[in-house]
Amino acid sequence: MRATTLLRKALSIQHLIVHGFEFDDRGIVVTVAPTNRVPRCGECGSIARSVYDRRQRYWRHHDLAGMMTRMRYPIRRVRCPRCESVKTERVPWADSSCNFTYAFEERTAFLAQQCSKTAVTKLMRIAWRTVGEIVTRTVSEYLDKGDDRIDGLRHIGADELSYRRHHKYVTTVVNHELGVVVWAKEGKNAATLRAFFEELGPERCKLIETVTIDMSKAFISVVKEMVPHAKMIFDRFHVQRILQDALDKTRRDEVREAETKEQKAILKNTRNAIQKRESNRTDDDLETLEELRANNSHIFDAILLKDSFAAVLDKRQVNVARLNLEQWAVNAEASGLVHFQSAAKTIKNHIDGILEYVRTRFSNGRTEGLNGKVRTITRRSFGFHSAAALISMIFLCCGGVEVTPAFFHPLGFH
Repeated sequence: MRATTLLRKALSIQHLIVHGFEFDDRGIVVTVAPTNRVPRCGECGSIARSVYDRRQRYWRHHDLAGMMTRMRYPIRRVRCPRCESVKTERVPWADSSCNFTYAFEERTAFLAQQCSKTAVTKLMRIAWRTVGEIVTRTVSEYLDKGDDRIDGLRHIGADELSYRRHHKYVTTVVNHELGVVVWAKEGKNAATLRAFFEELGPERCKLIETVTIDMSKAFISVVKEMVPHAKMIFDRFHVQRILQDALDKTRRDEVREAETKEQKAILKNTRNAIQKRESNRTDDDLETLEELRANNSHIFDAILLKDSFAAVLDKRQVNVARLNLEQWAVNAEASGLVHFQSAAKTIKNHIDGILEYVRTRFSNGRTEGLNGKVRTITRRSFGFHSAAALISMIFLCCGGVEVTPAFFHPLGFH
C-alpha cells in the first residue's frame, strides 16, 4: 500500500486526496486536496468557477501516532455568483472559516462534555480559549440544524442559576418530556423569561400545558401574562423549603432564648434530626425528638407542622389535599409560632399552584438536577467570565447535543 493511500485511510475523511507529506519539528504535515475540481462557495455552496486567488492554509487534525497532524492545502478564494462577492471555497474536512477539522472539533467537544477545559487543552494541545470557541461553534451548528428545540413544547420548567458572585444569573427552560435544556438566557427577572415566550410566539404558546417554577413573583407574573391557560405548578422542593426554613428559624430562636446551658445543650446539634423526612429518621433521631418533646414544646410543634405538611403533598386526591392544606394553615396560624404563621400566609396565597403538583406530580426536580449538573460544570471550569460561555456549555452538556470521540462529518458535495 502506498504511503499516501495509507495516510488517506488514517485521516478518515471523505472526498479527500492525499498528494504527499513531510515531517517538521512540530509533527507531520499532509498535503491534501478535495476530490472536486470545480470549487464551491464556502457560504452558500454554489458552484463558483471564477477563482480569485489561492492561499496556503493549514488545519489541525487528530494526532497520528502521537504526532501533531496538520493538513495543508492552497485554498481558493472564488467569486460566488449567488453571494456576489469573493468567498473562501468549501472543503470537505473543515468549515471555511475554521483552522480545525470537523473531526478534531467533534472530539474536542466530546472531551469538553466529559472533563474540564484544562484537561482538554492538555489532551488536544490547544489553548484554553480555543476549547471555548470550539464548544461554541459545535453548539451553534447543532442548534442551527432545522430541528427546532422549542417546537411542540407542552410541559416545561423554568429556573435560574448563579454562575458568578455579585448576582450573575442565567435562566434556563427545560423540556420535561425530553429532559433537556431547550432555552437559556442571561438574567433572572421577568423580562428574561418573557423573552422566551416571545421567541416561542403566540401559536406555540398555546400548546403549553404546564409550567413548573419556584415562587418567584417575577416568574409568576410572566406565566400568568404569557400563557394564562397553562397550569402553573410550584416546585415541591421550594414549597417544602419554606417550612424547613421556618423550622430552622424557630429552632434558632429557641436556642437564643434558652435560659440555661442545659436547655441550650439539648437544642444544639438537633438540626439534622428535625429536618429529615419522617421516614428517614433513625433510632437516634427519634430519641432526639422524644427529648425535644419533653423539654421544648415549641420546636416539637414546629416539627409536627413540617411533617404534616409533607404528608399532605404525598396525597393523590386534589380535593382531599385542599381540605388538608386549609386545615394545616389554620393549625399553623393558631400555633403561635411566628415563622409558621408567616409560612401559612404564603401557602394560602399559592395554594392552587401547590395543588397542581398533587394533581400532576410535576416538579422542577429535573430542572434542579440539570442545574446541579451545570454547577458541577462551573466548578470544574473554575467559573465562567461570561454568560455566553456558560450557555454554550449548558447546551453542550444538558441540551441533548450528541458528539462522539471519532467523527465522520456528513458534510460533502451533493
